[in-house]
Amino acid sequence: MTRKRLKITSELENSKIETVSTSNNMALNNGLSQNNVQSQSDDKHFSYFSLYIVFQIIGLLLIFAVGFWIFVFRGGVGFSESKIIFNWHPLLMTIGFVYLFANSILHYRTFRHKNKRDLKNQHAIIHGCIIILILLAGWASFASHLYNNPPIPNLYTLHSWLGVVTILMFLSQFIGGFMSFLYPGIAVQYREAIMPYHVFFGVFNFALVIATSLLGLCEKLIFSLYVIYKSDVFH
Repeated sequence: MTRKRLKITSELENSKIETVSTSNNMALNNGLSQNNVQSQSDDKHFSYFSLYIVFQIIGLLLIFAVGFWIFVFRGGVGFSESKIIFNWHPLLMTIGFVYLFANSILHYRTFRHKNKRDLKNQHAIIHGCIIILILLAGWASFASHLYNNPPIPNLYTLHSWLGVVTILMFLSQFIGGFMSFLYPGIAVQYREAIMPYHVFFGVFNFALVIATSLLGLCEKLIFSLYVIYKSDVFH
């Protein structure tokens, strides 16, 4: 009996040791797995943040390039004549519709660990600043045409037509986003359903901004070259 008891006791102790060892191994594996996941997450965040810094530099260089073009080759900005009134248009559009719009899209991804409510408010504030800038830029375009001698017609180019569509889409996105995500009392199910569409049309709107901006630069180049070489064209 004593031998049997010793044998049973020994088997129980071995079983406990194996159980503890298995538990320790599982805990170690779980810990390693969590560390690997965290490491991969940190690597992705570092890669994204590196790209974010690069795009910030590109955006600031773009603003600098447009400003350099305006102040060195286009006479700067002001309110005394139509040419320099118009120069507000590309400068403000580049700052608002290109640089700030891109940053507003990346804002949630860049600061994803911050409070979501604060991010929504910041996103809306950035968009509010964009609206102010694009309205001023639109005014500069219309005013420069009006004060030109002779006056230049408005909304007669493909750039202007796409510009109106782009601005109206942006305003619709702003109003729809405000009513869906900031207005109190909206059901969570509705917000979750509308979010993919808000994201898609936001990115589509930004792509339209880039296309319209490039078209505007091409039109400005064509008009400028026409003024320079029109005598050669007709003679």
